[in-house]
Amino acid sequence: MTTIPTVLGPGVATPPRRPGSVRRTSSIDVVWPDGWGTSMHLHGHARDLVTPGDGDQPSIAAEDVLHAVASPSRTIEQIRSEPARDLVALIGARAGGRLRAALLEVVPEERRRGTPLYMLLDDLAGASLVAGFAFSQWPQYWPEQWKGDRERAFKGRKMAGVCIGFGPGSTALTDAGEARPVDNTRPVEPLPDQGDPVGWHALPVQAGMSMRRARRTDAWLQDGLIEIDAMFQDSCTTPAGGRVAVHEYQVRARARRDTFELVSVNASPRVLPFGECPKAVTGIGEMLGTPLPELRDEVIARLHTTHGCTHLNDELRALAEVPAMLAALDAHPV
Repeated sequence: MTTIPTVLGPGVATPPRRPGSVRRTSSIDVVWPDGWGTSMHLHGHARDLVTPGDGDQPSIAAEDVLHAVASPSRTIEQIRSEPARDLVALIGARAGGRLRAALLEVVPEERRRGTPLYMLLDDLAGASLVAGFAFSQWPQYWPEQWKGDRERAFKGRKMAGVCIGFGPGSTALTDAGEARPVDNTRPVEPLPDQGDPVGWHALPVQAGMSMRRARRTDAWLQDGLIEIDAMFQDSCTTPAGGRVAVHEYQVRARARRDTFELVSVNASPRVLPFGECPKAVTGIGEMLGTPLPELRDEVIARLHTTHGCTHLNDELRALAEVPAMLAALDAHPV
């Protein structure tokens, strides 16, 4: 019987930047300007920051901003980027798993180059899916018939078999196979390190109901290996102020410098919604030996449905861009 790892609580989201490293930070903030049940507006921002070996002034190697509007069913209604790319063909696509196939057709060069924009586009699926969690923290917006019965907010969402947390017999599921309300949230501190104002790109200040998916990936070279320190967090604002997280993982990994093959990977569950969710970290050793650029496809192939966690999978898939990030070290001397 597999022992379920302990959920450790929110971690140190932003350690000091290492000399001779590159850091990618990304965020997608979701708001509903016209109220719940209307189109969601997604604002994404991602940036690669190179820190020289002497610890001197860092430099921005790449930076992208994404604006999108999606219907309540997650169909993309508007989308644009800064700097501008031709994304019009994505209008009408649904921000779900099939969006990735559309991205291969519309922005293949962004994926090949591992740009910050591609990370944001790939993350639209997950960010739009989890966005509704924010609603659970703002009961003043609930329909009258839901008040006093939170489970009614989850009616109709058949989740059985979607991931390891919703596997057979999970305490996360009702008898009808629908998700139960989430109570295992944790208050979290702001992501930026107050002592390092350039360590993150500028994050929007949200006063009302909003959801945020955020990532940080640090990569550097050491003893012939690529060292990776990454984190991922889904959090939302609360009526009382501050933020609570519903998902947070921290990942440490190493890969060969010459072949990019993954030689070690460990994930720490920091905040997760249900008791079964942490089991996902026990299976990620399946990815050892996989070249980093292949993770976007191979993680889905090997850790699908109840073999993995969709959120941890996305964090592992995001490591596919590490080789592109490291190229910035060559282009920006450290």
